[in-house]
Amino acid sequence: MQRVEAELERLINEIDYDEVTRLFKSLSGGKRLRAKLILKIAKDAKDAPLLAAIVELIHAASLLHDDVIDEADTRRGAASVNATDGSKTAVMLGDILYSKAFTELVNFDKEIAQTIAASVTALSKGEMMDVKMAEAFNSDEELYLNMLYLKTATLIEAAAKAAALLAGKDPHSHALYGRNLGLSFQIIDDILDITADEATLGKPAMNDFVEGKCTLPYIYLFEALESDEKERLVNAHAKAIDTEENTWIRSKMDEHQTVNRSFALAQKLSNEAQAVMKDDAELVGILETMIQRSY
Repeated sequence: MQRVEAELERLINEIDYDEVTRLFKSLSGGKRLRAKLILKIAKDAKDAPLLAAIVELIHAASLLHDDVIDEADTRRGAASVNATDGSKTAVMLGDILYSKAFTELVNFDKEIAQTIAASVTALSKGEMMDVKMAEAFNSDEELYLNMLYLKTATLIEAAAKAAALLAGKDPHSHALYGRNLGLSFQIIDDILDITADEATLGKPAMNDFVEGKCTLPYIYLFEALESDEKERLVNAHAKAIDTEENTWIRSKMDEHQTVNRSFALAQKLSNEAQAVMKDDAELVGILETMIQRSY
């Protein structure tokens, strides 16, 4: 990871603009899940740290744009760039990071470059779908999971596949692993948005629903409610939730076990990924750590 951070610093310095350097340093690196995944899969490949840095630049760019779209004031517990320097700056910084990542990506083998590039198109499509779906209450599980795959899982899937290609390993099994890791990771995040406190999340609890996002626990709740209760849930969508509505939604989720049902799907996806990587203890360990996050 030190080599990845060194590559990131080099790439940012090559942009040769102090403002970009300052702003990038203000970003929280987060878990670096995608970079760690590449390093574990292609641990002996000399270009693995550079590929990991490229993917992290892409991920950072997508989050910058995501925060502008969501009008988010914080990211990972710190002020977002759009909050400190404005949305225009955040968008332009994201564009610069995307462009720099692609400038470096073209030096890789064609299949590796295409794998990462295609995932960026997919995640952008997923972001647009997410925005469109937030305009009204969504109760379609399949539609939600497809958006989740595009917006979140596709870059993790691409990172795993590209790393396998770099290391001469089976790209298909690693792609499935990355896909399921990404989906289950996001489902757990969706659960934590409901069950964790603000200090843990770095944002208010149940913020997704307030922003108009209907994650799996809400979709499963809608399925389980009676007609008048369905109407109450839909009426609470995309609005600030007062204490009474908050308590009611949580109690109904407990009653109908919608959080547990969502976790069961995340566990199923994780198990499928573990099955194809059963001989790689490190990759199995990533899944086990992810799925065991407290909720």
